[in-house]
Amino acid sequence: MPSPRLAARALILQDDRLLVVNAYPAGKSDLWCAPGGGVERGSSLPDNLAREVHEETGLTIAVGAPCMINEFHDPEGTFHQVDVYFRCTILSGMLSDNWQDPEGIVSERRFVTRDELSRMAFKPDSLPDVAWSDRLFYDPLEPIVKPTR
Repeated sequence: MPSPRLAARALILQDDRLLVVNAYPAGKSDLWCAPGGGVERGSSLPDNLAREVHEETGLTIAVGAPCMINEFHDPEGTFHQVDVYFRCTILSGMLSDNWQDPEGIVSERRFVTRDELSRMAFKPDSLPDVAWSDRLFYDPLEPIVKPTR
């Protein structure tokens, strides 16, 4: 069985709105999540996160303190991922519908209020509690969500 995949994710609040990105390419799902992605060997978690956020959003960020560890898995398969979430701030850039993720995964990105997020499909389940809190979180093993479209 493969080892868990390690990923880093950014919690970016601007004007009390959280930055979220679509979680599946080409509209395969209506699921949203915080930007970020897989960690490359030989690069720190913050460096990986800054690279991933730029690829997905075009934004340059400062990576702050970690605020959550979230695990999710496929109970019927071998997939298991551990996400380390960091509080981040934007240093430069603006969101643009014209931005292209070089990996072709993220095609939409937006800032949402907590109320707007509550009406969207998102992962992890604890995302709003973490984003709008000063606490540290550990979010134990959560089942992966399959594409819905």
